[in-house]
Amino acid sequence: MKRRGNISLKLIADMSVKAGFDHILTVDLHSKESQGFFSCRMDNLRAAPFFLQWVIENIPDYHNAVIIARNPLGARRATSFADRLKVNIAVLHGEYKEADERDDEDGRASPPPQVQVQAVLPERTRIFCIGPPLPPGIEKEKPPVYLVGDVAGKIAIMVDDIMDDVHSFVKAAQVLKDSGASKVYCMATHGILSKEAPVLIQESCIDEVVVTNSVPHDAQKARTSKIKTVDISILLAEAIRRIHNKESMSHLFRNVTMED
Repeated sequence: MKRRGNISLKLIADMSVKAGFDHILTVDLHSKESQGFFSCRMDNLRAAPFFLQWVIENIPDYHNAVIIARNPLGARRATSFADRLKVNIAVLHGEYKEADERDDEDGRASPPPQVQVQAVLPERTRIFCIGPPLPPGIEKEKPPVYLVGDVAGKIAIMVDDIMDDVHSFVKAAQVLKDSGASKVYCMATHGILSKEAPVLIQESCIDEVVVTNSVPHDAQKARTSKIKTVDISILLAEAIRRIHNKESMSHLFRNVTMED
């Protein structure tokens, strides 16, 4: 029905279990509710503590920072980060116009036929009338992207779970700079950064992009000096060790919230 939906993940979950997996580790699932798709044991680890530690160690004046939610849906994650760093949050609201969001050409938006259909069946005839027409609805119209909050003279830190097509991040960074932000950092767990993303980052007003090594990105780092890596290998190693020794996993979720 909708692109970027979770229907395909259910297929992957079923295939994984059928293939023989009995315990799966993930890191920062896009939708935490997706854990219910898996019929085997599963632990969704969080990278938030590593990002918080990076901020404290690498941004000396992080108390002057503002955590940015790139859209209202990300406000809960931003609030979780801000509460632990004891800083404020700001939210970007509005529509990022992306050309590939149109789905008229693949038939998803095709209307029902406004005709009468007559079916002749043995010993009886039925007339099916399709109508009255469905209400057209009101198209969602959002304003251009604008900032809710104050970032003037502050360090803006955008947090998200994945960075792939970075156009929206670049546009958001420009809005933050125009609003007076002194620096703009982008932090995401999974740095896919496909196609021309490194070039766009290098040419943008983003000061640094901080991602974990959950996905290899050496080729991307060779094309821009703005990408920094946070090593989370110890998180996965400790999780595997605890599973192997049948120890509790609760320690790995200490000081981690559901919003991370």
